[in-house]
Amino acid sequence: MTHAPLSRLLAGALLGAALLAPPAFAQDRIKFKAIGQPLATGLIQKNKEQPFFENFAQRTGLAVDVDYKPIDTLGVKDTEQLRVMKAGLFDIVSLRVSQNSRDEPTILGLDLVGASPDYATGRKVARAYFDTMDQRLQQQFQVKLLGVWPFGPQILFCKKPITRLADVKGMKVRVYDQNLAKFIEMVGGTPVPVSFADTHQSLSLGVVDCAITGPSSANSAGWPEVTTHQLPIGFQMALNGYAITLKAWNQLKPDQQVKLKAAFDGLTDEIWKYSEELFQDALNCNQGKDPCTTGKKFKLVNVPVTPADIELVRGAVSKVSLPVWAEVCDKSNANCSKQWQATVAPVLGLK
Repeated sequence: MTHAPLSRLLAGALLGAALLAPPAFAQDRIKFKAIGQPLATGLIQKNKEQPFFENFAQRTGLAVDVDYKPIDTLGVKDTEQLRVMKAGLFDIVSLRVSQNSRDEPTILGLDLVGASPDYATGRKVARAYFDTMDQRLQQQFQVKLLGVWPFGPQILFCKKPITRLADVKGMKVRVYDQNLAKFIEMVGGTPVPVSFADTHQSLSLGVVDCAITGPSSANSAGWPEVTTHQLPIGFQMALNGYAITLKAWNQLKPDQQVKLKAAFDGLTDEIWKYSEELFQDALNCNQGKDPCTTGKKFKLVNVPVTPADIELVRGAVSKVSLPVWAEVCDKSNANCSKQWQATVAPVLGLK
């Protein structure tokens, strides 16, 4: 009977050690704060991005916990992401590229109107421009680019009948960046900058006649309730990024940095594929066609894209979007358009 107290003592000692272990281990864990895409943007945020951040340690293999909040729950404007990162308020951001291009025009070179009309081209452009964008963000904002992914082709929704792109002449069109605004002016429309969250109401009240976004985001946000037509031509690919502050990045050892980068490569790869599936499915849902598995069915008129429409958008790069952007960008970054010409232009076959 003399063994019982000893085994009890051992068990007690082991239990005590086990109870002491978690706090000591917890101190080794790194905590990051992350800004996500707006909830209002829909399924990529909900089904790919949020689960990744909520299972961050598992997905990266790192002892890192992330406090992830979609930007529309934070009281931070989506145009201020780079500023709050530079100020050290957050560690990782799901970067809305066009929305932050006023603070850093260089990044808009990733998604000029007409440059990425389809997924295959979008991927090539993203690869070609990645290093240029990364270097600029590190230099100006102490933020490192981890990956680039697309919401998908941004198309036109109107509450007035249209049969082709040129029909937006004289109409007020919701846009989300300067580059798109200049293009809408070129085709005779009046660009109106409206945040994504306010667009449904703006359409409903007639503040705008048409609006541009991806078909899946439009479906999630109920735009087809307040519009009648969709023209599925891609003006931009709505390329966005994931970025981390250099301070947070440098907290990681080299092997941890490799793991983190690999996890973000995996996530962005998944989003490229998912975005393409969503695009086709949402086009179907918006016009009430099957298969429609990811959204709600509506009854929009799907306007066929004409060769003239395609030419108009493709021609926008050299006619409008590149010159307009180059002028703004070169003012704040002397080699800006030169770097674009050296990296992206060859991919698009532009001289």
